[in-house]
Amino acid sequence: MKIELNNIKPRYMSEAEISASDIYLQNKVVFEKGKKYLVKANSGHGKTSILNFIYGSNTNFDGKINYNTSFDKNDVFNLRKTKISYVFQDFKLFSNLTVFENIQLKNVLTNSKTITEIEDLIDKVKLSHKRDSLVKNLSLGQRQRVAIIRAICQPFSFILLDEPFSHLDKENIKILSEILNKEIEKQDAGLILTSLDAEYFFDYDKVLNL
Repeated sequence: MKIELNNIKPRYMSEAEISASDIYLQNKVVFEKGKKYLVKANSGHGKTSILNFIYGSNTNFDGKINYNTSFDKNDVFNLRKTKISYVFQDFKLFSNLTVFENIQLKNVLTNSKTITEIEDLIDKVKLSHKRDSLVKNLSLGQRQRVAIIRAICQPFSFILLDEPFSHLDKENIKILSEILNKEIEKQDAGLILTSLDAEYFFDYDKVLNL
């Protein structure tokens, strides 16, 4: 699978704001399955926007996004269920559900992981004691760990990570990077990660300035 962006421009940003971008206004930008990409920029330069465009949750842009795959590109639900997973910057968790329920809610759609595998992942990110706690009672760092685990409980050709480690310490970043790398390798998937800085938690194939 490939994702190809052609002349993408957010309608709410001027050409002057994005004139130096390696992605916006570019004739052709290709993300390939099996490769890792870092997209870095300062706040307000469209990092979240580009991931939302790819995910299909924001269509307020000019240009085209093509998915080189057999799936029907108009079927957004299928895209999100089987092709692209996403760790949102604001997590998009259900605050009145427990840690386990939030993760299992995604997994039940695809039966990607067994209950034992989910519980093992919860244990690896040191949240076993919070398994049955409501998400609304968790810290930001704990919520971020839940969001990342939930995102890998589905099949995907690409995983999108929007500043995924912003609330985590070095120890937890190391743990989650290892989990993500293992799952990405297992699924032979592509990674697109946005960050404010040149973070090298992964062995990136390409770094793009937004």
